[in-house]
Amino acid sequence: MRRIAEFVLHHRRLVLVGWLLIVVAGIALTGPANDRLVIDFSLPGQPGTETANQIDKEFTSGGKTSPYIVTVTMPEGQVVTGREDSVGQAFAAVQRQVPETRVVDEANTGDKAFRTKDDRTSYALVFYRFLHDPTATFPTDAIRTALTDAAPPGATVGVTGQDALAVGDSDGGGAGVFAEVLLGAVGALAVLAFVFASFLAFLPLVVAAASILTTFILLLPLTYLTDVSFIVEFLVALIGLGVAIDYSLILVTRWREERDRGRDNHDAVVVAMQTAGHAVMFSGITVAIGLLALVVLPVPFMRSIGLGGALIPLASVFTTLTLTPAILGGIGPKVDWPKIRHENRAGRAWTRWAKAVVRRRIIAAGAALLALGLLIAAFAGIKIGLASSESLAKNGPAYTALQTLKDGGVPTGVLTPMEVLVDTPQAQSVAKAVGDVPGVDRAVVATGAGQTAAGHSIVVVIPEAETVNSSSIGPVRKVKTAVADLPGVVGVAGIGADQIDFLKAVYGNFPLMITIIALLTFVLLARAFRSILLPIKAVLLNLLTLGATLGFMVLFWQNGYGSSAIFGVHATGAVTFWIPLMVFAFLFGLSMDYEVFILSRVREEYDRTGDTNGAVVEGIGRTGRLVTSAALILFLAFIALATGPGTDLKTFATALGFGILLDATIVRSVLVPALVSLFGQWNWWLPDWAAKVLRVPPSRPVVPATATATATAGAGAGAADTDAVAVPEPRGEASPSEVTD
Repeated sequence: MRRIAEFVLHHRRLVLVGWLLIVVAGIALTGPANDRLVIDFSLPGQPGTETANQIDKEFTSGGKTSPYIVTVTMPEGQVVTGREDSVGQAFAAVQRQVPETRVVDEANTGDKAFRTKDDRTSYALVFYRFLHDPTATFPTDAIRTALTDAAPPGATVGVTGQDALAVGDSDGGGAGVFAEVLLGAVGALAVLAFVFASFLAFLPLVVAAASILTTFILLLPLTYLTDVSFIVEFLVALIGLGVAIDYSLILVTRWREERDRGRDNHDAVVVAMQTAGHAVMFSGITVAIGLLALVVLPVPFMRSIGLGGALIPLASVFTTLTLTPAILGGIGPKVDWPKIRHENRAGRAWTRWAKAVVRRRIIAAGAALLALGLLIAAFAGIKIGLASSESLAKNGPAYTALQTLKDGGVPTGVLTPMEVLVDTPQAQSVAKAVGDVPGVDRAVVATGAGQTAAGHSIVVVIPEAETVNSSSIGPVRKVKTAVADLPGVVGVAGIGADQIDFLKAVYGNFPLMITIIALLTFVLLARAFRSILLPIKAVLLNLLTLGATLGFMVLFWQNGYGSSAIFGVHATGAVTFWIPLMVFAFLFGLSMDYEVFILSRVREEYDRTGDTNGAVVEGIGRTGRLVTSAALILFLAFIALATGPGTDLKTFATALGFGILLDATIVRSVLVPALVSLFGQWNWWLPDWAAKVLRVPPSRPVVPATATATATAGAGAGAADTDAVAVPEPRGEASPSEVTD
């Protein structure tokens, strides 16, 4: 880190010119990179995906999508009976006029169940082709226009379905990425202004902007190697903003501290890089490890998010460790004005807090574990699946159309039908067999134009209730079992089939993903802290944070304790199947950031004084304000992300936001100092054999240099008065040998 700092400082102008070119290139390449992102949630090799792909190829509609449900409601006092032909012609017009659609209704199945009980409303299923292009628009308006033009005089038309409900009465798609980034940046600037109380508050924002553009530059070649999910655009913009600001915040604050200790600007930058920069590097690698572990999952879109997401911390580290010292080495002292806040001593409030935690460490640890345990208990009730129709919209034309169907006795299973691909001669016999499966309302086979292809037909199976989560996909399992040995059956596709495949393929590999992340993180942190116990504690605490965060998701979204009041979204009834894995991958690394920041400083103080409790107090006193401020910045970035379109994105963003705040407060500000104090000298033990494997110097507890025997004994028993905890004062000028490299 010293060599990097010296290189940047000696070639400062060259580095700044290089970054100017990178920023210009980033502005030019961000658009092309985003244009190459795709929408693809398929599971290659899984039976549901393979059947869906075949349906998509042969019929150019359905397979990968849940259908629209279109309705024609006759005027008051009129019924469908006697007007079947005109209603059927209206539905047929949709298939003729809207490309790549397939309509299933009473006219082409002969099933009168496509009417409501009062005979006033007739409905049809409109299957459309999956949209791989994120910029493409759903055919909602085209379907509505075609149906309206062809409907009987005086009739009212409606368009509903999973996709239509997800939009509700909104015509837009959220605030947009640029607006979300701007919102997050404004919130971050407010926090930075409080932290620095000078114009330095703008520096982390400059670094973050350069980091985001760098990430998009790195993302572009990745899109030529593999398909990259459109979700990455949101993650790079919002998470990239928060991570880069956090890293720069840590480095700049340490630079100010060294300046307040009397160092000249050059030495202050070098020492800040050797200490805070070292922690930033390890933190970034830890975040990247958590995301890269997603590549072990057999799901292309999650692999792409892992690869694309890993670019975020790596770009943030690169930017922070080059652009930040280049700016500080030049105009840093000039922009640190007016210097209202100083960093020449640990924060008094955080020092008092740390002393209280150390003195009552058993109580503090017990209270923190109890709070986490209550949330983890809620996690036991999680249901994996999709949001229920009740949570997707509470108003708008799609909601009104669905309510008309439900009031007319139509089962909500029409929202999530199964498509059984069969050889055409066996279609009717398969439909009859499937119609008798428990939980199935009916099974129909449509005839006519576009209903057969390559010798195949599709049996559309309507369950009695929507199959949207792990507790409601029973009928899908039964249908798959029922058709497994029937002649002519190719396979079963649909939302329920996708969920079954996802649970098997992805969550079956989840233990492998956890193991990889835990082992790599342990090795990395063991090298950083030169300890066996501290990395184990860090990994276990991160797992507790994740369990508590998932418990929050269950309470807030699945059970609706908060989603309705804050977002106007009804209880989802389930957590979308990909969200827990994504939360795990991102939150594991992000929360480990704060562990590294805090314990790096604690380790530094321990090496200087040999007093564990004093090191904890000084470390928390120095980093408490930074960690909570950094967490608040990330939280604001996630809140900005939550303004985006769709319930899934809101669920993901709020989970990360809550997890970060929980980790920075309950875990890192209470549980970590309490446990480190409890473990005492065992924190610093790294035997010779382990040090040799890790290629670092061994570590053994040392005799405290500043704490008196009485104070040490009192602190070890947990019964000493707060003032008995030794708190080393910062030294005015440290020699190079006293600085941790």
